[in-house]
Amino acid sequence: MDWIKINEKDNVAVALNDLVKKEKIPQGHKFALKKISKGETIIKYGCPIGRAEKDIQEGQWVHTHNVKTLLGDTEDYQYRKALKTQELRGSKASFFSGYVREDGRCAVRNEVWIIATVGCVNSVAQELAEKAKEYARGKVDGVYAITHPYGCSQMGEDQENTRRALAALAGHPNAGGVLLLGLGCENCNLDVLKDYLPGQPASLERIKFLQCQDTEDELEDGALLVRDLIDYAKNFRRQPVPVSRLVVGLKCGGSDGLSGITANPLVGRFSDRLCGQGGSVILTEVPEMFGAERLLMNRCRDEETFAKTVGLINQFKDYFRRHGQVICENPSPGNKAGGITTLEDKSLGCVQKGGSSLVNDVLQYGEPVKVPGLNLLSAPGNDLVASTALALSGAHLILFTTGRGTPFGSLVPTVKIASNHVIYEKKNNWFDFDGGFMADEGDREKIVEDFYRCVIETASGDRTKSESRGYRDIAIFKQGVTL
Repeated sequence: MDWIKINEKDNVAVALNDLVKKEKIPQGHKFALKKISKGETIIKYGCPIGRAEKDIQEGQWVHTHNVKTLLGDTEDYQYRKALKTQELRGSKASFFSGYVREDGRCAVRNEVWIIATVGCVNSVAQELAEKAKEYARGKVDGVYAITHPYGCSQMGEDQENTRRALAALAGHPNAGGVLLLGLGCENCNLDVLKDYLPGQPASLERIKFLQCQDTEDELEDGALLVRDLIDYAKNFRRQPVPVSRLVVGLKCGGSDGLSGITANPLVGRFSDRLCGQGGSVILTEVPEMFGAERLLMNRCRDEETFAKTVGLINQFKDYFRRHGQVICENPSPGNKAGGITTLEDKSLGCVQKGGSSLVNDVLQYGEPVKVPGLNLLSAPGNDLVASTALALSGAHLILFTTGRGTPFGSLVPTVKIASNHVIYEKKNNWFDFDGGFMADEGDREKIVEDFYRCVIETASGDRTKSESRGYRDIAIFKQGVTL
């Protein structure tokens, strides 16, 4: 099979391999299934993705040179009761091998995190983590420094974002022990940050504090505190945990024209299955919902959730306007090279990661998951910022789909899923699963089952490619002035 028509309503098809119709059509790109007159709507996924800027003949390439977005700055949204959705449910209870904390929360890793409260102590945090590696070997899953450039010289919502983010990280269950490492003169100092910690630490043994300006030798004192945290965390052991306890973040980056056909629907199948078993998934990248937001709104479980979803979309559009930016100019050069033409094209593929389950809740930045099932989260599309936001809301791991490839890893295990065989084979050292099989003729249910097993095995301790290389990146959402 060389091409695919995704929906019976579509007037374009997508090339699964490089092919020639009336002209060369690269893999992942679209071509017209019939003549499309100037001004006529381009339909893909059964939905509008743009308007023809000129007459397009049957078999001709359909892309940025002859298509323009239909999106404007404002939209009118009307609530309608969600249609009943069908969720996959296992025939028997499913488990992974995880950790259970003293407060009852579960985790997929048992690590010690050294969290810098301000960028000034990043190097100290990194040195402490390096010095602790040998002592930690065989006791915990690793000791890691979490560094960033913020924590001071910020104002208003920016500073609040940093404080909420650091507090959420300190409470993340994947960290069996946490050292909050401060300088002493920063806005985000330890005394201030303690008030942001969720419910205060459940155990004084789990979180330690060190302010570098208050000690003669921060490396010596810090090393002793890190050893204490390792000795505390080493007492946790893996045990069977129901998958209903899992929280999984959903992310795509470097998408191509096949992402919405292979990798994203594959993740969507996983999402439905996990939600059907009582687990939770988080869908973010709000600017990549523009053009597909009605599909999500029509799945909101009630009118209150619908109103929160409308607020999520409109707040992000206002954010763009405040900075004088065009709302609909989202696809990157890599997206376009891979076959994505407009923001609608990108968004309709992006939201498929959320499957078909009801939208059960909408989260603000740094807010934890409270309701099982599909949650929407307020965060931008940037890979590092969005993935960090998923972790802040409690994601134990992240499913990351891509058609262009990226080596990046978040601070929670990041499973990379390729949208096509070419990039999977070329950059095999980056990828954990080849989602390109979803476009092949064969048993797709087996592919879904294989992927489900891959995720459960990752939750149970198998390391991802990026994790094995120690790739851990964090980016706090910054919106305002730096002093």
